[in-house]
Amino acid sequence: MSQLLDWISQPWPWYVAGPLIALVMFSMLFFGKSFGLSANLRTMCSILGAGRSCDFFDFNWRDQMWNLVFAAGLVLGGLISYLYLGNDQAAHISETTITELQAFGIENPGENVVPKEIFNWENLLSVQGIIFMVVGGFLVGFGTRYAGGCTSGHAISGLSDLQPASLLAVVGFFIGGLVMTYFILPHLLVM
Repeated sequence: MSQLLDWISQPWPWYVAGPLIALVMFSMLFFGKSFGLSANLRTMCSILGAGRSCDFFDFNWRDQMWNLVFAAGLVLGGLISYLYLGNDQAAHISETTITELQAFGIENPGENVVPKEIFNWENLLSVQGIIFMVVGGFLVGFGTRYAGGCTSGHAISGLSDLQPASLLAVVGFFIGGLVMTYFILPHLLVM
């Protein structure tokens, strides 16, 4: 049992994870389903009755129950991974990245999943915390709605379905990520 847990807790190689993702996507295409996590918010709003006042939420949410089960599985899987499969190893990041992050005041880059200097309860009510959590959260929600889906929906499902809009959205995600990483984030980290 210990060997099985050791094997499961390690990152799976691309030649295992990639074909599994492809198999899931082919089966979803075969059954006429599309994948995307942001669709779950629309489904939950519809379940709660938002369709009575907004046409966007007026659809048969029962057809999307499988997607809610999938999202619940993600949460449960994350909890199981954290409680039983996690390890205390630091993330492997390059020396250049460590040096750059330390210059921004992050003491031990890679020690935790997220830097504790940024993501902590004390920082939440600071200007930096409000920008990261409130403004960032709003922009993610707005961008998801404006793009017609989230990164997982466009990058996995939309590209598998050969949708040109998904290709454009994924290119936009990467450009936005690069702009954020190199031009905006350094200014936010020194606040």
